[in-house]
Amino acid sequence: MSRVDAHHHVWDLTVREQSWMTGPEMDPIRRNFSIADLEPLAAAAGVTATVLVQTVGLLDETAEFLEIAAGNDLVAGVVGWVDLTAPDVADTLAALQARPDGAYLKAIRHQVHDEPDVDWLLRPDVQRGLKAVADAGLAYDLLTKTPHLPAAIQAARNLPGLSFVVDHISKPVIGDPLTPWSTSLEALAALPNVTCKLSGMVTEAPWQTWKPADLQPYADVVLNAFGPERVMFGSDWPVCLLAASYADVVSAAETLTSTLSVSDQQAVFSTTATRVYDL
Repeated sequence: MSRVDAHHHVWDLTVREQSWMTGPEMDPIRRNFSIADLEPLAAAAGVTATVLVQTVGLLDETAEFLEIAAGNDLVAGVVGWVDLTAPDVADTLAALQARPDGAYLKAIRHQVHDEPDVDWLLRPDVQRGLKAVADAGLAYDLLTKTPHLPAAIQAARNLPGLSFVVDHISKPVIGDPLTPWSTSLEALAALPNVTCKLSGMVTEAPWQTWKPADLQPYADVVLNAFGPERVMFGSDWPVCLLAASYADVVSAAETLTSTLSVSDQQAVFSTTATRVYDL
């Protein structure tokens, strides 16, 4: 079956630094990564379409990613960044969508997990910005950790017309107890306008020693709470390279979903992302 990789990145360190890339442990990915680097890996895994996701809070990067998508057959959609707190956020979104490559903009994301205020999503200016995202017909990717989930739940309740996508299953530490992460994620899954990416788990586990069995309890929470029709696979390449190759991440996802029916596997690996991101 053809597959969609619903979450990956690229960056060019000669254009800008990635400010989150600090410490010697990041050395394996402290270099440039392009779509050309991804193409053979995706082809080997049967991935025929991808979603390119923002890495920094800069409008320039969003414009660059739209150009990449327009110039490449592999990238089917972009999750970009805008300043949700800006009074003119609706105009910014309209300008992006009016570009010749604007149809590739599928969603917006902000590094919420870096905000010191765990209730950042509930700020009135952010809520206004999220409403503008909904009005533009776009989805919103939730980049959160467990402490941010209560606010995410309320934000999704406040905006039932906005499609929220949880990135990296909200980044639980693999090996920690499932609760309170699982309780909050299940509450989020109870809302029909929320879906979840089965992604980013290998870098939340011990990088050198993880195995699929370590990830399975967390994946099971996600699959049971959301159902496969609201779960989508993402590689988180090249960040995943800190702990696993692209092929290893795909193989792990296959293992984690191996007990599902063929149609449910198709949902996780293709149809959910195609529907939610309108690919």
